[in-house]
Amino acid sequence: MEQHLHHFIEQFGYIGIMVALAGGVIGLPVPDEVLLTYVGYNVFTGAMSYPAALGCSFIGALLGISVSYYLGIRLGTSFLHKFGPKMHMSEKRIEQAKVLFAKMGPFLLFIGYFVPGIRHVSAFLAGTNEYRFKKFAAYAYTGAFFWVFTFTTFGRILGRDWRNIRHYMEHYSLYLLGILMIGLLIAGYVYYQRITTKENAS
Repeated sequence: MEQHLHHFIEQFGYIGIMVALAGGVIGLPVPDEVLLTYVGYNVFTGAMSYPAALGCSFIGALLGISVSYYLGIRLGTSFLHKFGPKMHMSEKRIEQAKVLFAKMGPFLLFIGYFVPGIRHVSAFLAGTNEYRFKKFAAYAYTGAFFWVFTFTTFGRILGRDWRNIRHYMEHYSLYLLGILMIGLLIAGYVYYQRITTKENAS
């Protein structure tokens, strides 16, 4: 895997990151987290610029998630059931995503990137459920930034140990989601307090 990623990044550079990540988010067999972590490793070695790597990764994620949303609008859930398994999205995963999306669609658009298999269908389901683009983009694009930032930064911090990202994900993914959720709750509370203070002042 490392050798393939090395040759791909070396040959196509930042453009390759965008294309590969877009394909991975849509559902192609691209190891997204591994790719992002390897990009971070390249930042660690000085082969890539951190801002440029983040920017291109973010653009790739936006392209992939937007295409998935558009496909959901145009093709509907029948397409997902027919071709999902061929793109490494099992029927069980699709059904789980549908149930979760019915209960917490906006939240799933944001946090779904961190759950393998869910990010591949969340935007598609937003399209099939006729989410307005502004609502979809507000959650999905914000989630894309946090996802890209998290794994690229992991790769940069881990340095030569970037390959251990799978180990960390298997053992600490729930903790990561918990920390992220707590951060979101705190941010939401602070935002609510500011709005309340402004309303009282006026």
